[in-house]
Amino acid sequence: MAGLIRRNFDTDPEEVRPFEADTGELRLVHLDAGGVGRAVFRPGWQWSRHVKPIAGTDSCQAAHVGYMISGRLRIVMDDGEESEFGPGDFMVCPPGHDAWVVGDEPAVVLDWQGYGDYAKRS
Repeated sequence: MAGLIRRNFDTDPEEVRPFEADTGELRLVHLDAGGVGRAVFRPGWQWSRHVKPIAGTDSCQAAHVGYMISGRLRIVMDDGEESEFGPGDFMVCPPGHDAWVVGDEPAVVLDWQGYGDYAKRS
């Protein structure tokens, strides 16, 4: 059995991936069970404008399992289904979507599934 593990997104992430136009960033810690990321999306951020140029796909193809810490995100699936997520919401979001920040507060999300290759530059 493994011992205690402590990581801090602020002081010792293994990776920091900035989004286009200084609209936020993803900080990752890597664990044996996989990566965990904390993304900060600033007001005005939208996947199709600020991550699509990095991903090179028409919509986000990452599957997300996450928890909203603060702010609000609107997510629209390729098939038209949509929802808005806010503080305290647990989120399961399959591939094939666009998303953007709603309002003037940064959206902060913890995700333990979909950030492995998210916004990863070659």
